[in-house]
Amino acid sequence: MEEFIQHLINGLSLGSIYALIALGYTMVYGILQLINFAHSDVYMMGAFIGLYSSRFLGIQEKPGLLSFISVLFISMVGCSIVGFLIERLAYRPLRGAPKLNALITAIGVSLFLQYSGQIVFGATPQSFPNILEDADLLALGGVHLTLFDVTIFMTTLSLMLILRYIINSTKLGKAMRAVSYNGQWASLMGIPVNKIISMTFIIGSALAAAGGILVGMKYPKIEPLMGTMIGLKAFVAAVLGGIGNISGAVLGAMIMGIAEEFVVGYGASTYRDALAFGILILILLFRPAGILGKLNVEKV
Repeated sequence: MEEFIQHLINGLSLGSIYALIALGYTMVYGILQLINFAHSDVYMMGAFIGLYSSRFLGIQEKPGLLSFISVLFISMVGCSIVGFLIERLAYRPLRGAPKLNALITAIGVSLFLQYSGQIVFGATPQSFPNILEDADLLALGGVHLTLFDVTIFMTTLSLMLILRYIINSTKLGKAMRAVSYNGQWASLMGIPVNKIISMTFIIGSALAAAGGILVGMKYPKIEPLMGTMIGLKAFVAAVLGGIGNISGAVLGAMIMGIAEEFVVGYGASTYRDALAFGILILILLFRPAGILGKLNVEKV
């Protein structure tokens, strides 16, 4: 039983990180009906912005909650700018083009960020600085709840509550929902569609940056291709929950994290990456809209 609870804690911790990345996928898809494959590389950029900002500020010499919050804030701001530039320079010029063009561009932007990262940051994995000291907050038998786990839970929960408030209780959120429903109608109502789309990319990129910092903190090895697999898993989580549905993205991410942790914990670690694709195949076969998603009928 203790082993089960420990795996559950680890799975929820991993799922929380997947949730931050999956939210970016689902927000952009909800607005543009576009899978932003470059999103996983924005997450990678967030980890490296955190690495270099902590070195520049000397934060690794004084780890603590303030240091963690400082690096998190800097990384989120930096990735917000990256997300804005990606939308403005790569996607906006293709707004009226066929969706396949935008999809190919998304793959191209992803590859550009990956291999530019290898040139700028180097291909060798780097150690993420110690910005927060880990410690056991609860130890009962074989169950250990660490400061890192609580920090990941609380950071993810806080950001999701802020996102929920923005979407449900602000003018920006109402505009985002309107554009998601029908961009042309929203434009006729006076909503600046281009600005709303840019804000969607900015918010989603900031969440990805937070995921990059949390991964760097808990698994302190980062490299320019680190976004590839975790991005695919977060995308599967978004599809599992219902792509375009924010609550579904979180639910799917938690299921993914727990399932992966139990696969690893009970002796099938070689299948941890294959699990994501197995789940994707099953969900596309039996419930293509996802757990909380709804099938939309398109007239052609």
